[in-house]
Amino acid sequence: MHTTNVSSITTAASTALLTDRYELTMLDAALHDGTADVPSLFELFARRLPNGRRYGVVAGTGRLLEAVRDFRFTDDQLRFLRDGKVVRPDTVDWLADYRFDGNAFGYCEGELYFNHSPLLTFETDFAHGVVLETLALSVYNYDSAVASAASRMFTAAHGRPLAEMGSRRMNEIAAVAGTRAAYIAGFAASSNLEAGRRWGIPTMGTAAHAWTLLHDSEEAAFRAQIEAMGVDTTLLVDTYDIAQGVETAVRVAGPKLGGVRIDSGDLSSTVAAVRQQLDSLGATETKITVTNDLDEYALAALQACPVDSYGVGTSVLTGSGHPTAGMVYKLTSRQNADGSWTPVQKTSAGKAHQGGRKDAARRISARGRATAEIIAVEKSAARDANDRSLLVPLITKGEANQAYVGVNGTRAAREHHQEVLQELPANGRRLSKGDPAIPSLFE
Repeated sequence: MHTTNVSSITTAASTALLTDRYELTMLDAALHDGTADVPSLFELFARRLPNGRRYGVVAGTGRLLEAVRDFRFTDDQLRFLRDGKVVRPDTVDWLADYRFDGNAFGYCEGELYFNHSPLLTFETDFAHGVVLETLALSVYNYDSAVASAASRMFTAAHGRPLAEMGSRRMNEIAAVAGTRAAYIAGFAASSNLEAGRRWGIPTMGTAAHAWTLLHDSEEAAFRAQIEAMGVDTTLLVDTYDIAQGVETAVRVAGPKLGGVRIDSGDLSSTVAAVRQQLDSLGATETKITVTNDLDEYALAALQACPVDSYGVGTSVLTGSGHPTAGMVYKLTSRQNADGSWTPVQKTSAGKAHQGGRKDAARRISARGRATAEIIAVEKSAARDANDRSLLVPLITKGEANQAYVGVNGTRAAREHHQEVLQELPANGRRLSKGDPAIPSLFE
C-alpha cells in the first residue's frame, strides 16, 4: 500500500519515475499541441478530512522539497521510456533536461489543516507541474495520515513520552518517512536507526524477547543486559511470568533499575500491579513502559494508570485506520494568451473543486482559539486582528526554502505543530468521531 512513498531517502536517488504513466502521456500530448508552456496553478488539498477526524496535520513538506529537487531523469530512466514507447522520442529529449524552475507555496509542515485547505500550490507551466502529481500526493497523503494519527496519540498520552516502533509492520522505505511524520506530530523517539541518521530523531531500544530466550534463564539474560548496558537499562519482564520477572529484575539490578517494559496482558490491571510490586521492592523510581498494540484509544484508556512511557507500532505507521489522507492534486487556474488568468475546476458530483488562486488564514479568537479556516479565491483573505496567515513560500524559481528541509526543517515542523495545536478549540482534541474542529469558509 505504501510502496510509492520512497522519495528522497538518499539524495542520490532520482524520483522522476515515482509517477503514473498518464502524467507523461499528458505531457507528451501537451508538447505536441503547444499547451505545454501554458502558465498554470496546480493545487494539492483534501476535499474532506478522513471520516470522523476533527483535524489533519500537514506532513511531508520537507521530504517533497527534496524529492522535487531530485526529480531528474537518468540515462537508464530515459532509455526505459524510449524503449517502452511511453512517450515520443522528442518528449524523451525534453525530459532529459527537466528541472523544476517554478514556484511553490503552501502550509508550513506541522500545520493543522481542514476541508479544502490549499496545502500546496505549484506555480509553473503545465508541463513542469503535471508530472509532479503522483510524487506530491504519495508523499503528502501518507506522511499527513501518519502525522494526523500521531497527533491524536500525542494528545491521548497527556504528556507521557511516546516512542515509534512500527518499522517491522511497514514497507522499509515508508517506515522511515512515517517515523519522521510521527516525530513531527509529537513522538519523542523511534526505534528506526535510518530515521535517526537522516532526520536527527532520537532513537531508543534495548532488548526483545529473543534476548531472554537465548539464555538459560531470565535471570541470566537480565544480568547480561545490565552488565552490557548498566542499571539504567529497561528490562523486558513479560517473557514468562510478569510478577516473577519484576522480582528478578529488581533483585539483579537493585532498586536503581531504570525501567521495565510490558508487552502483553491486560495493561490496566497489569501496570497497577507492577507499580505496586516495584514500590514494595524499593524500586520507586523505576519507570514502566508499555508496548502492546497501542493506539490513541488504548492510550486514553491508560490515562489513569501509572505508566511512564509508551511504545506504539502498527497503528501509528498505518494512520490508525486511515492510511491515506485522501488528498488530491488539481489544475485550478491557467493563463490566457492576453496574460489574464482563468480559474478552472471540476464540477462532477462528489468531486467538484474550487478553481482559482487561493489565499488562506486561520481565524483566531481573542482567547487564542481557532474559529474558522478562511479561504479566499482570487484575492487576499480578509484578516481580523488576531488572524494568522497560512501560506509561506516553499520553492522560489526552482530553489527550495532551506528553512523547511533536512534535520532543521524537521525540528522546525515539530515545534510549529506544538504551537498550532494549542489553537484548537476544546472539541478539536476529542477522540470521538465528529465534524471538523473549525469550518472552512470561502470568500
